[in-house]
Amino acid sequence: MPVTLAKAQIGFPYCETFQTASTQSNTVFGGDARLIEGVLRLTNNQLDQRGHIYIDVPFPSSYGLKVEFEYFSYGGIGQFLADGLTLFLFDGDTQVFNAGGFGGSLGYAQRNSEPGLSNAYIGIGFDEYGNFGNSSEGRSGGFFGIAQNERVPDAIVIRGPGNGNSGYPFIVGRKTMTTGNDGLLPGGQFPISSGGAGTSRVTDRMNIGYRRVNLELQPNPNGVGFFLTLTMVITTEQGLPRQITIFDRPYDFPAPKNLKIGFAASTGGFSNFHEIRNLIVEVSADDQLQNPQGVDFSEIASCAGQENQFYITDEEVTLPNENSVIRCLQFYQSLEDIKAETGDICAQARCLEQNRVLILPQGTFRASDQEGGFTFFPNEEFIDKSVTVYYTITDSYGKTSGGNAMTLAIQESPEPISLFIAGENEIINQIDICQGEVVSFVGKGNEVYERFEWFRDGDLIEGAAGNTFETGEPGEYEVLGYNRKNCPAISNKIIVALPDFPSLQVVSPIVGCQIGQSVDVTREIGGYDPLNFDYQLSGVGMTFINDEMKTVTQSGIYELRVKLKNLDCYSDPVTVEVFIQEKELTIDIDFGVLGSGVKDEAGGGVFPSDVIQFVGLSDDRGVKWEWDFGDESGSQERNPTHVFGKKGEFEVTLIIEDEYGCQRTISKTVSITRSYRLMIPTGFTPTESQNKTFLPKQKGLINLEMMIFNTWGELIFRTVDLATEGWDGTLNGKLLDSGLYVFRINGVATDGEKVKESGKFRLIR
Repeated sequence: MPVTLAKAQIGFPYCETFQTASTQSNTVFGGDARLIEGVLRLTNNQLDQRGHIYIDVPFPSSYGLKVEFEYFSYGGIGQFLADGLTLFLFDGDTQVFNAGGFGGSLGYAQRNSEPGLSNAYIGIGFDEYGNFGNSSEGRSGGFFGIAQNERVPDAIVIRGPGNGNSGYPFIVGRKTMTTGNDGLLPGGQFPISSGGAGTSRVTDRMNIGYRRVNLELQPNPNGVGFFLTLTMVITTEQGLPRQITIFDRPYDFPAPKNLKIGFAASTGGFSNFHEIRNLIVEVSADDQLQNPQGVDFSEIASCAGQENQFYITDEEVTLPNENSVIRCLQFYQSLEDIKAETGDICAQARCLEQNRVLILPQGTFRASDQEGGFTFFPNEEFIDKSVTVYYTITDSYGKTSGGNAMTLAIQESPEPISLFIAGENEIINQIDICQGEVVSFVGKGNEVYERFEWFRDGDLIEGAAGNTFETGEPGEYEVLGYNRKNCPAISNKIIVALPDFPSLQVVSPIVGCQIGQSVDVTREIGGYDPLNFDYQLSGVGMTFINDEMKTVTQSGIYELRVKLKNLDCYSDPVTVEVFIQEKELTIDIDFGVLGSGVKDEAGGGVFPSDVIQFVGLSDDRGVKWEWDFGDESGSQERNPTHVFGKKGEFEVTLIIEDEYGCQRTISKTVSITRSYRLMIPTGFTPTESQNKTFLPKQKGLINLEMMIFNTWGELIFRTVDLATEGWDGTLNGKLLDSGLYVFRINGVATDGEKVKESGKFRLIR
């Protein structure tokens, strides 16, 4: 049996230097945070960085906690240093962790629409730039007397509980570079950062720039929450480190049962390195804690040649400290091997792996991941003998019991037992059955078994005591056969499974557009696999199996099912429509100039600027029309209009489609032959109310010159105005005599064609 080592840490004390190549497995990194150069770096010396970590270890809050760490903030670029870092605590039972808004919120509070830290309890910001202590970006409250967006640089600020977009109120702040109510005592001033551009990490407490934080949350004897003390060791003069008290006050917010700790930092338009190391988290009220007490166990039965699982329960031992569990179980060969608890708090932080596994001639003991759990694998040569070992238990606060004895009797295990399907002689891993069917199991072995236990999915089946068992429920089954020493033989496992039908994904309707054709239904079934499954299509009085579905020739509504090859039960049906065209779609088109119906030269010609009306003379079953006008344009209207804008021969194509996707196509040629039209009257009557001027009608000209001559060839009228009203029959204001006159017209059409027309007309008086 494979053995999984226990988690490195469950509760107090917790120590992490961040100076090794990797951290404990329960350190969760986010954003730009990473291990480098013997520190945990939360942000680089770059703009717009955001990094965070949290320790995925629940610390019981009943007796408070103490936190100690060094931080390094240096090397900033820009006029200001930015932004800062936070230490935060949140509810240890939180299922999904999300850091808060960054920027001025330092990964703790909300920031505009960004939610804050999940189920936050407290956030302590070491604020360089100065926004963690104001109410900008949607934060709640700030230093007294400052404007919403007024920065308070070099400040340590406490914000309270919150979740999502609510809470995280400003509780108290301390300006570290000033004196007064919100500042420090004279002479105590120091900057949050140890230095700006060009500075480096300060790790020696004797050198200027060193920073170490000590936070203690002591259980509040007079109410809820804690009494909070925050002190720092800082060095602002060479060789003279000093300790300064920042806060010493109540924090009156009820604490969740368990807390987890984390750190965050950010930069924005200015930058700084932000780093921490040498983190220690321990219980605060250590003097109120007591050591747990174990008991001596005797005559624990174990079975040779197999892994035996045991548990030391909270009820069997004494755990005097509130909200505590057995987080560490260690084994020793003798009482003398149990060494006294060291005074080094970090030496108590983990179960020592060498004490979690004890290998003896009689067998091997291993502590398991479960609280108080362990296994013993006894060797068969020690059957009917016993073995005594000694153990200690450590609780959630790092308190450890004295040694207690544990004696296990090693008993003979039975011969192996095998699980079969009744009537079969080969062991299988899985059997598939249909809903409502049953399968019979039998346990067989070369042993006289005193009793049997049957399990489904690891749970004991009550009332099942014989060597046979019948079931129709899916699950993983096994049987244990016990000998007269009450030692079990564990069988192989067999899975009983109801059919796992493939998903029937079918394109419906399945269409045949040619009259009388057959359709292949199998091509429309996603993942069609007749080698492993049987498919059945039923409808309109017919049934098709597998490849028979490739030649379905009748329209109608069908039901499609699928089953495993080795079973007789089909899946629930899926409705499939088959449609085969019985009458071909009809299609035709007509067209003409809008308003006149002209479609060719016989009707006067079609101009580039003419609006052509197209009419789809198509089957009423058509639901979709796709026009291609032959000039890289088209339409989806049934009866569209179109202007071609130039002369030419255009192949106009119409595709119609019915509701089943069947299509018909037709094409016709539209000839745009005229770029202009010029109609010359044969006479006019200047003295009448109608037809008073000689005015040719034109279309498509962009330039016009009209000249009128008498029969002697003398020019009597000329105009180049396209909007002219024509010649009124006068010369110098005097109406001329009736008779024949000559016109000459010069012009240019829209496509550049030259126009020249001349002839005679009559003036009638």
